[in-house]
Amino acid sequence: MASAVSSLSTGNGNERFNAEAANWDKNPFVHEASKLAAKAIIQQFPALQKARPGRPKLDVLEIGCGTGLLSCMLAPYARHYVAVDAAQGMIDVLKTKLQRSESPQNIIPVAVLLEDPEDRHLPPADENEPDGKRLKFDLITSHLVLHHIQDLKAVLTTMLGCLKDGGSVALTDFEDAGPESKRFHPQSKMGGVERHGIHAETMERLMNDVGFVNVEIRAAWSMDKTVEKFEGEFGHEAKAGEPGQGVVQSFPFVLCMGERKWCQSSDGS
Repeated sequence: MASAVSSLSTGNGNERFNAEAANWDKNPFVHEASKLAAKAIIQQFPALQKARPGRPKLDVLEIGCGTGLLSCMLAPYARHYVAVDAAQGMIDVLKTKLQRSESPQNIIPVAVLLEDPEDRHLPPADENEPDGKRLKFDLITSHLVLHHIQDLKAVLTTMLGCLKDGGSVALTDFEDAGPESKRFHPQSKMGGVERHGIHAETMERLMNDVGFVNVEIRAAWSMDKTVEKFEGEFGHEAKAGEPGQGVVQSFPFVLCMGERKWCQSSDGS
C-alpha cells in the first residue's frame, strides 16, 4: 500500500494517485493512520483546540492532503484550512466531499505542486487585495507525504516561507527504522516512493539546516500492516488475496516538529 496522500514529486507518482483517488478512502489503513496523525498533532499543539473567547483559531496549511481525511479531522480546530495536493484527482474527490452538509466549510482545496510561498493559488493575506501577499500560516501539516518527496530541503524551505513568525510545522510519516522499512510498500506501488520512511537524525539535521528552530523528531505511534513476504507477492492489486499471503509487520511513525523564528525573512535568512 502507498501513503495516505499523493506524491509531491514529479513523474509517475501523481499519475498513480490520480488513478487511485476514487477508491482511496476505501482502505481502512489510511483512515486509521489519519486518525492517529490527527491525535498526535492535536496533543502536541494545544493552540489547535477549538477557539474560546479571546483565543482565535489558527490558519492551517496541509501539504499533500490527498482526499482530505486528515483535513476534515483538523479543520474544525482552524480558522482557514488550506488543503494542497499536486494530484488533481485527489483534490476532485475532496471537493466532492466538501459538498456534503456534514463536511467542514472552512477547507480551501488547492491543486498545485507548491514550490513558492507566494504562489497565486494560495489565498491572499488580505481578501481586499486579491493580488497581494499570500496568506501565511500558524501551522503546516503533512501526513505520509515526506517519503514521496525527492528534494526534502526544497519542500521544507517552502514550508518555512509559508509560516508566520513563530508558526510551526507538524509532519507525520513512517520511520526509516532499517532495511525492513522498505516493505511498507508492495513492489507494484513503488512508483513515486523516494525513500523508505523518515530517518529521524537526518530529518532533524535537515530541518535545522533549512532554518527551523526548536526542532524535534518524536516517536508518535506504531501500526501493524500486512506486507509482502517477497517482492511482488501481492501482484498488481498490491494486497493479499490468497490464504497465507503476506506477513504482519509493525511500523513506527514519527512526528517532525519545528518553528519559524520571529522576524525571519521569507528567504529563510
